[in-house]
Amino acid sequence: MNITQYTDPLVTLAEEAGRAILEIYETDFDVEKKDDQSPLTKADLASNARIVAGLEKLTPEIPIISEEVGLADFEERRQWDCYWLIDPLDGTKEFVKRNGEFTVNIALIRDHAPVLGIVHVPVTKTTYIGCEGLGAERREAGKAPCRIAVATESDSPVRVVGSRSHLGTSLNTFLQILGEFEMHPMGSSLKFCLIAEGGADIYPRLGLTSEWDTAAAQAVVEQAGGQVLELDGNRLSYNRKADILNPHFLVIGAQDHDWLGIAQRST
Repeated sequence: MNITQYTDPLVTLAEEAGRAILEIYETDFDVEKKDDQSPLTKADLASNARIVAGLEKLTPEIPIISEEVGLADFEERRQWDCYWLIDPLDGTKEFVKRNGEFTVNIALIRDHAPVLGIVHVPVTKTTYIGCEGLGAERREAGKAPCRIAVATESDSPVRVVGSRSHLGTSLNTFLQILGEFEMHPMGSSLKFCLIAEGGADIYPRLGLTSEWDTAAAQAVVEQAGGQVLELDGNRLSYNRKADILNPHFLVIGAQDHDWLGIAQRST
């Protein structure tokens, strides 16, 4: 399978989903609560409908997992060696706050790893792409595509990116051990993208996330030369268990610190 053939159709699909999100973003929308008390808006559902319909047309033979669709039983999906994993609107809390820090995420998972990821930012009309065989790039409206890469050396102070909505004790401990740092709070998968384009050095995620939150952006980071590692040093992987929760992990740009050692001492 030549997965590079999917990049342009997926960018177009993510842009369409982004426009559907913005149509609702500009209205006085309602906010509902899911069973886990996380927010849900019509924008999540509108984006999901566009993406699922587009993927079913593009690759009818490849199954889909989406945050907004019921999860297939593990006995079924453990047989999948290739599937789409999408988060139609990552950062719904940021969407509700109207701060612009939300994204559309589409990933292709093969053999438990993200091999293609599209992260689209509707408000800025910016798209990040990570694809095996292609590398990583950023596309902005009216500009030529730009290759991106992680930083080769950490800044001083170290540039740490963290969740705007999920700060916690383990992260505070990580920062205390790290020493001098500069915090860049940010919502959604934009944190990964900042690492991927060299704008930050480390993103320690020492709290819960789901696999659809990370897959597309992980592909971008890895194709930009970075790493996304669980605290045991293994690459963050997908569809290996019945639940879809990620363990704690690190998104690493510059590799000139013992990030894993710091994180292990923080938890």
